Amino acid sequence: MLNQKSDLPPPELSRKSRRKGRMARIAVHAGSGRGNMPQALRRIPAYALLDEESLTALEEQADWILSRIGVEFRGDDTALALFREAGATVQGARVRFDPGHVRALCATAPATYRLHGRDPARSVMLGGDHVVLMPGYGSPFVTDLDRGRRYASLEDFRNFVKLTYLSPWLNHSGGTVCEPLELPVNLRHLDMVYAHLRYSTQPFMGSVTAPERARDSLDMARIVFGGFMDSHAVIQANINVNSPLVYDGTMSGALRAYAAAGQSVAISPAIFGGAMGPVSQPAVIAQTLAEGMVGIALTQLVRPGCPVVLGSFHSTMNLKSGALTFGSPEANLSTMALSQLGRRLGVPVRSGGGQITAANAADGQAMQESSTAMLSAILSGANQIWHAAGWLEGGLTMGYEKFVMDLDHCGMVLRLIEGLVVDDESLAREAYLECGPGENFLSARHTLRHFEQANYISALPEAGPYETWLEQGSRTAEQRANARWKAMLAAYEAPAIDPGVDEALRDFIDRKKASTPERWHE
Repeated sequence: MLNQKSDLPPPELSRKSRRKGRMARIAVHAGSGRGNMPQALRRIPAYALLDEESLTALEEQADWILSRIGVEFRGDDTALALFREAGATVQGARVRFDPGHVRALCATAPATYRLHGRDPARSVMLGGDHVVLMPGYGSPFVTDLDRGRRYASLEDFRNFVKLTYLSPWLNHSGGTVCEPLELPVNLRHLDMVYAHLRYSTQPFMGSVTAPERARDSLDMARIVFGGFMDSHAVIQANINVNSPLVYDGTMSGALRAYAAAGQSVAISPAIFGGAMGPVSQPAVIAQTLAEGMVGIALTQLVRPGCPVVLGSFHSTMNLKSGALTFGSPEANLSTMALSQLGRRLGVPVRSGGGQITAANAADGQAMQESSTAMLSAILSGANQIWHAAGWLEGGLTMGYEKFVMDLDHCGMVLRLIEGLVVDDESLAREAYLECGPGENFLSARHTLRHFEQANYISALPEAGPYETWLEQGSRTAEQRANARWKAMLAAYEAPAIDPGVDEALRDFIDRKKASTPERWHE
């Protein structure tokens, strides 16, 4: 239904247009405000890690898991009935499928679709060669150099929504960017959804922590988008699997609510090898595919054509201590393999990582782990990369300085996937004729035409020579990032919203809060 081929951009832009697009992005990124940036489009081939024999073996292993072991849907008789009617074997809460059955049920999911923002210019495509970056998700703590580590608040949540909106590199406002813990657990979703709708115009995620909160999120989106929602995806859900091989009624109920409304559903198994799955990465990959396909199949049984994303989140463990590790080579290989498998399934793929790290501060460990995880995701062909900015401490903390440092790297990797344009202008023969052997090219006409856009421009100014850096206070990258996020928030201006729509959103929130007793624990 939502596989809108008319929404797709032309299959190939001219080289001149590509150069202009890159110039515009670099120019805006170097400035202080957010520009109307086009969505990133991959122009280099996605890295193919595995050969056909290995991919087939992984798909057969996923089928074996689904036929021999099965998946449980606990506390959701509706989901069980849908699978039974579709021909699956249902025994109690356990559902098993003949080989190939689940993949066939997934066939109606669109390969590409548009996820619409409140501002149409901020809408994004999911699938194909399109790339969507979004901030971290789910952290109960935040940290910065001034106040240190602390419980996240609604102010912090709003700040990260604003910083995301200001960045030219993040295309998606995210979901639970951090948990505003001063608000009741059963009502905080109202303020979070409002923040996404009011302080940003980008696509966003609604609540999934209970089916009724999913419905609240959908109702709030409908206040803004009206009947447009009936045939267009405007909100996204993150459905986590209780790995190994269990969907609880909360997640499957939220899944069905979003699917019934025709909205985007991301199915995200989270498997840590040695805990929620075997220690070997091929087993984790196949289990992720099995769990993800079952969730996608359920969306299609609820509403054929429902837009989906095959997601994953996986890490390795220190098997001596039990601590999670991020950015490890084994987990990064799984990210690459799952991107391949998702493309074969024919649906958009969410990466298994982003700029993730186990580090407690935005230090060398943090940036090393984050960079390797991010590169694995971006080079493997993932369409939606979560946790692209801010993630620290295994996801427990969103860091303000880490967020800004990650943004800088986001710009770098998006420049990387644009690839190279080799033409008469980039080969620069006139510069050689002008300068000749032994001369520098600094004042050549070609250099003067291109010096502003030839290279990626960092948003974190370089300190220059050592003496200059010393004179300016010997500030580290983290300290420069501290000044940067403060400057960004100071420059933020809220996007316009229709006063009547804003009033209706506030009224909805007030009525919900007035009629719902507060709960501080689930």
